[in-house]
Amino acid sequence: MFNDTSKIILLVEDNPDDVALTLRAFKKNKIMNTVVVAKDGAEALDYLFCTGEYADRDIKDSPQIVLLDLKLPKINGLEVLKKIREDDRTKLLPVIILTSSKEQQDLLDGYSLGANSYIRKPVDFNQFIEAVRQLGLYWLVLNIGPTE
Repeated sequence: MFNDTSKIILLVEDNPDDVALTLRAFKKNKIMNTVVVAKDGAEALDYLFCTGEYADRDIKDSPQIVLLDLKLPKINGLEVLKKIREDDRTKLLPVIILTSSKEQQDLLDGYSLGANSYIRKPVDFNQFIEAVRQLGLYWLVLNIGPTE
């Protein structure tokens, strides 16, 4: 369905079960994009800004979208989002918060800091597969990003 490996997805998620579930949902929906997984906020920022273990990465190979969990070790998701929006190189990058948080304040803070979308992870796997299908269709196929 969505087979553009040049469109990288950065998945920022510390829970290995949620990573596996998300990757399985991508596969089930035939979303074959390259997925880079960052296990914490610091790794996500290193990837995005080509620092630390990603110092050799070409910044031109930026992700098409960032799927960002909020409850992350080292640097939380809202702080990651804030740093993304503060930097000219990433301020227009689509960031979709994908979280299990039901806190209204997280929702408000996410949008206040510039999130493009806020999706609560459905508990039911079939609902999650459908959410990922719609996410892939919109953000990877229909949406025209600022760098296209």
